[in-house]
Parts: sequence; C-alpha cells; structure tokens
Amino acid sequence: MDMALESLSKEQLIALLQRKDATIERQDEKITYLKARVDLLERLQFGQKRERFEGDPAQGVLPFEAQPEAEAIQQEEIKEQITYTRKKQSAHKGRAALPAHLPVEEIEIHPEGDLTDMVCIGKDVTEELECEPARFFIRRYIRYKYAAKNAEGVKTGELPERVIDKGIPGAGLLAMILTDKYMDHLPLYRQKQRFARENIPIASSTIEGWVKQALERLEPLYQQLRFDIKARGYLQVDETSIKVLESDKKGAAHMGWYWVYHSPLDGLVLMDYQPTRGAAATTEMLKHFRGYLQSDGYAVYQKIGQRTEVTPVACWAHARREFERALDNDKTRATKALSLIQALYAVERKAKEEGLSAQQIKALRLEESLPVINELGKWIFHEVKNTLPKSQIGKAMRYAMERWDKLSAYLQDGSLLIDNNQIENALRPISLGRKNYLFAGSHDAAARAGMIYSFFAICKKHEVNPLQWLKHALQNVMTINHKNIRDLYPQNYKKLIES
Repeated sequence: MDMALESLSKEQLIALLQRKDATIERQDEKITYLKARVDLLERLQFGQKRERFEGDPAQGVLPFEAQPEAEAIQQEEIKEQITYTRKKQSAHKGRAALPAHLPVEEIEIHPEGDLTDMVCIGKDVTEELECEPARFFIRRYIRYKYAAKNAEGVKTGELPERVIDKGIPGAGLLAMILTDKYMDHLPLYRQKQRFARENIPIASSTIEGWVKQALERLEPLYQQLRFDIKARGYLQVDETSIKVLESDKKGAAHMGWYWVYHSPLDGLVLMDYQPTRGAAATTEMLKHFRGYLQSDGYAVYQKIGQRTEVTPVACWAHARREFERALDNDKTRATKALSLIQALYAVERKAKEEGLSAQQIKALRLEESLPVINELGKWIFHEVKNTLPKSQIGKAMRYAMERWDKLSAYLQDGSLLIDNNQIENALRPISLGRKNYLFAGSHDAAARAGMIYSFFAICKKHEVNPLQWLKHALQNVMTINHKNIRDLYPQNYKKLIES
C-alpha cells in the first residue's frame, strides 16, 4: 500500500485525499442523521410524548449574542415583565363537587326506636353519585280511527315521522348506538353483545343497517355544513388516514383520507372523506375558497396557497415540533429556538387571559411578538449556514426558513391563531376509532362516518352533550324547513335548550 502511494504524483495524492475527505464527510452526516433518528425513536418509545418545552419560567427572551451591557439591560427589562406561571396544585384536591344539574333522589333516615320524647336538632347529609344502566323500553303508538256518523270517510291519528320508516329503532336508541361507536369508540359487535345481555337479540347486519340509514338522514345538514364552513374566510386544514375495505378485492384494504376543515371563528368542523391524498381531494371543497388557509407544509396546501385569493398561514406548533426533535443532538441551539417560540406563546396566553378583541390582539402581537419573530428569524438565517442539511437542527431551521412569511402571517389579523392545534385535537377521535374498529367497510361507509365525526367534533367544541343533540337532530331533520336547517347545528341546539 505504501509503495502504491509513493508511486502517486502530488496531484493524484491531493485528489485521493479529497475523495476520502468527501467520503468521511458523507459518513459523518449519515452518522449524525442516524443518531438523531435513534434519539427520536427512544424519546417516542421511552420518553415524554407531549410536545412541551419547559424553559426557565423566570427567563424571558434569551439575549443571544448579547454583550454584557446589553444583557444587563435585558435582564432589567425581564424583571419588569409580567410572568405567567401556573399555581402548584395541591396534592389533596378534596372530593369533586357533584354536578348541580343532575336530579336528586332523597332518602330520609330517622334513628330507630321511640322518638316521641325527642326533638330534631339538625341533620347530616351524605351524597353519592349513582346511575341506572341504559333502560330499554318499547314505545307503542296507538292511533285511533274515527268514522263520521252521517258521512263517509275515516280519520286516523297521524304517526310521527320516524328515522327509519317501518323500522324498530327509535331516535334515542339510534343516537346511543352512533354515540357509542363514533364518540366512545365501541364497535358494533360489542354493542350487539350488550343487547344480548339484556335478552334483546339483534343481528349484526341489522345494527349496521340502522347505522347506515340514520347517518343518511343527516346528509342535508352535512351538505349545509360544507357550504357554511367556508363563509368566514378563515380555514384550518389537516388530513389523516383511514383504512377502507375494497369491495372488489376480498380482504384488500385501501388507504383513504379524512380531510378535516376547521373554522375557528364560528367553531365549525368538517371531515370530508376522500379516497386519495392528492390535490384532487381538495378541489371540490376549496375551489371557490377565499381567505386565510392555515396548514402544515404539505405540498397540496402550498399549491392552494399560491392562488391570489388565498393567504397561506403556517403553524408554529409544527415549527416548534421540529426544534423539539433536535434537543437530543443539538440541545444548545434547539433550546435557543424553543425559548423564543415559547415567548411567542406567552403573548398568546396573555391575550387570552386578558380577553382581548381581535384588534387588540393584533396590536399586542405587533408590539411584543414581532420583535421576537425578527430576532428568531435573524438568528436562524445566520445559524443555518453552520448546520448539516441532514441533521435535525438543520432540518428544523430550514423548515422554518422555507415558510417564514407564512409563519409570520398570523400577525396580520388578530382573529388568526398561532397554530393548528385545535384541528389536530379534532383528529384524535379518528385515531382512537382506528384502534378499535380498524377500518371502514366501504368508501360510502367512510364518508358517512365523516359526517358524524364532524358533528361530534362541533359538539365537543361547544360543550354540547352529543347523545342529546343527536337524538334531537334525528327527530327533527326530516320535518324541519330547509331554510331553518342550521337550527340543528349543535351550537344552535345548545341555545335552544338554554333559552
């Protein structure tokens, strides 16, 4: 080997060294990348999964690259700022108060024995929370017939509109079945077992048919929701997968997608099932949309954001997530970025706690958030040159750089949110459902499930009991005047029962 090297010219030796240096550099990049992957997988497997960065609560924006004099000034300014810290919860919270809206059954207990020579001087009250299992009963409609005494003709009492014509189930039973499946993720075969325990034998195919027909009744309300959710000009959008059985291929499953749209200004949520994750999936929903579209970095959303009538808004939670993943392999720089992002969220908490209007929120952001964003941007654009492209810290910085204008867009309007977390919360029931019933039986079944997922998500946002709302909706959706169909939205049902 030494003889071979000795026979090389100077230029050949230099070229050989350059090739080896390039190989070593590529290997170093690969090692860094693989180490970051291992750290991330270990964190997911054994560590805390919540995306929560805890910086020093007494520390404001970090004085990066600050000189001693500037640092002292910054520390003085930090002392003057209001800090937001959570109160430490007591280890002994005490017994939770029982809900005041529940009916009360009183049982009076007097001492045993002769009380004739005694007077009552007080009483002790003990309360317990009790429940009765679901009570099944038969509702029998008896329609009387009347005939005119001196004329022809018969009058019969009119049967109320039923969810399933000539079917067995009432609206309350259907609402329970749908709520148990799509809200509490109880598969239909387990519900069949529950019916069997009550000596009510019902075939699985029968229950599946009830679910299909009940969901079809909600179609007019769902179509109205598809129109209304775009009306306010601000949508958050995300997507999640669902396995769907292929009807023409026994045992084969297709990967379908729920495209989820959230209108933060009026608390509407719509889950639109599509068999693809491609751009065609959003064509029908967004072809006439005008306004702010907030999303992650998926290419389909980027293309929509290029339209002149659409203003793209990025999500700071996604940007934060990238830096959080870099904590294990570049803690110093990741912590700097996360501390500044934490300062942005502190401004949002302040606005929420003070109950500011959209106009006031915009003013607060321009005063307090804009300087932080400028500092973070300058630091990232300078520091990214010193990172390996495949390293996690390099990926995090480039992710933020590539969509910097979109990350800053929420400063334009106080009604915009800093992140997409609310829509990600709306996706969780689908994830839980996947773990329990694994797949949808067909594309049509997946689309129908998207309808009820939409309305249950709205119920959750507006703190409406989904079972009570669904029973009300099923009882009225067939007879309500179409121009008043919005009255069946969960938030409007809440106003009805509270009025």
